[in-house]
Amino acid sequence: MSTNPRSQFPFSAVVGQEELRLALILTAISPRIGGVVIRGEKGTAKTTTVRAFAGLLGDAPLVNLPLGATEDRVVGSLNMETVLTTGRAEYQPGLLAQADGGVLYVDEVNLLADHLVDALLDAAASGRVSIERDGISHTSPASFVLVGTMNPEEGELRPQLLDRFGLAVDVVASHDPRVRVEIIRRRLAFEADPEGYSRQWVDADAEISRRIRGARELLAEVELPDAILSQIAWLCANIDVDGMRADLVITRTAVAHAAWSGRATVIDEDVERAAHLALPHRRRRNPFDAPELMEQTLQDALVQARNFDGAGVPTNH
Repeated sequence: MSTNPRSQFPFSAVVGQEELRLALILTAISPRIGGVVIRGEKGTAKTTTVRAFAGLLGDAPLVNLPLGATEDRVVGSLNMETVLTTGRAEYQPGLLAQADGGVLYVDEVNLLADHLVDALLDAAASGRVSIERDGISHTSPASFVLVGTMNPEEGELRPQLLDRFGLAVDVVASHDPRVRVEIIRRRLAFEADPEGYSRQWVDADAEISRRIRGARELLAEVELPDAILSQIAWLCANIDVDGMRADLVITRTAVAHAAWSGRATVIDEDVERAAHLALPHRRRRNPFDAPELMEQTLQDALVQARNFDGAGVPTNH
């Protein structure tokens, strides 16, 4: 179902959470990035931000996937009884097809059955959903922005599933009293007069929507220099990630970031922003490693990757 923008907190009014907002925007520009998983404790505005974001996409649907949904409800089904009367199986769309062109939102995605997580990740990556039964198959478009939220205290996603999410963002409550005060002020103002408060942010939200549309149009024209591709390949090869998924996700995210920035060529800045969103949840690490150590490791690798000359060794400049 679609959200009513008047009942949703404005996206532009969300305080902080810059990485989360950017991840959602980039995935809207390029759904093939493969979705966003948002990890954080309760009370960190995960759901508020996602619902506000969906309001930026106009009439696009926001579909909620409940934890108790069956596979038929999620993927869809084929009614084989109609074969006898009409000569074809009647397709009954599921939530994946209903989310086409919009946002598929899964709260507590870490508690969803693994086979359902697999199905929605397949659809998010391919832009379609396929059903097969008794030798009869049906394929429907299912291009959507996949967003999963979770509280790690309630259990983690298996690494194999976490890796399949394109981007990951960890959200925490700010320890800055000034930020916390501003959050309280904005929330109370919204609750006192939702429509009046939302009107104050209409122009800001409209500008983000306009930029997303413009970036989508520019996306296919963005040039990806060979030097940037070499940089991404070196980075992923030297940061302890498995397979090639990280390379593809960083590339798609960097291209989307260039389009979001209004540029027709990918530059180092795009790769850096993409890497911070696409690598931390994929990197093999010691569970006792501090977040600061991970950040420094990534920054060091990015510097070396920029100096990679494409011939096999980093340069000294």
